[in-house]
Amino acid sequence: MIHTRNLSFGYSRKNLLFQNLTLSLEPGSIYGLLGKNGAGKSTLLKNLAGLLFPTSGTITVNGFEPRKRQPSFLETIYFIPEETYVPALGAGRYLDLFAPFYPKFDELQFREFLEALGVKSEGRLTGLSFGQQKKFLIAFGLACNTQVLLLDEPTNGLDIPSKSRFRQLLASAVTPERAIIISTHQVRDLDNLIDRVIIVGDGDVLLSASVGHISDKLCFKTVSEIPAGAEVLYAEKSLRGTAVVLKNTDGEESSINLEQLFNGVTDNPELAKHIFNN
Repeated sequence: MIHTRNLSFGYSRKNLLFQNLTLSLEPGSIYGLLGKNGAGKSTLLKNLAGLLFPTSGTITVNGFEPRKRQPSFLETIYFIPEETYVPALGAGRYLDLFAPFYPKFDELQFREFLEALGVKSEGRLTGLSFGQQKKFLIAFGLACNTQVLLLDEPTNGLDIPSKSRFRQLLASAVTPERAIIISTHQVRDLDNLIDRVIIVGDGDVLLSASVGHISDKLCFKTVSEIPAGAEVLYAEKSLRGTAVVLKNTDGEESSINLEQLFNGVTDNPELAKHIFNN
């Protein structure tokens, strides 16, 4: 579905944000795209959407080259950027103008999503708060039923109840034919939602793995003392002891802590690569 091969990109030739990045994403999953500020998460999404063009390498999405921006490609992908923009139109007029570009758009679904997210769509969209505008676009993007849905920092501007409803809607929206990619630095907002994790940094993919594979390779727990000889990816002291992420040598079952995983992989990328490649 989505394939990048030896992708390089930079806003200047002397400063490449990505270099030879290779990645494959398949339908049927919700991907969490994680990285530190400035790691290039938003830039990668814009390359996938055809809004930015790679310096070298190739990208294919649904069999298309995004940079060509063909109508047959655009109807298969929907991108919601971090900075939202809505025109000074009512919801009905917005649908009249934009829904026809997406052959699988479902207005009934759209209305249900608006209700679930608590969006009041009377009046002009510019009269809505930032959070309401964002939820309106999320509802529209979900109702377009595109094969690929790209979301950049979608929980920015949402209150806690809205974040919970957002997670519920997204979980119900994934299908075997659809890939959803969420870029965020608010790692906790993706807990219990994503089933595959991508962590980018230093111009490359530091980790790309399913939640199940991560559980097989790593153990997340709190200990009074770190076991001697353990391969420790991350450790953080707390009132209850030391929270650790260790190489899972005994097949121990544990719940993944995305924040600890992210910190461990970005702080110790070589150890993470060693653990996951062996």
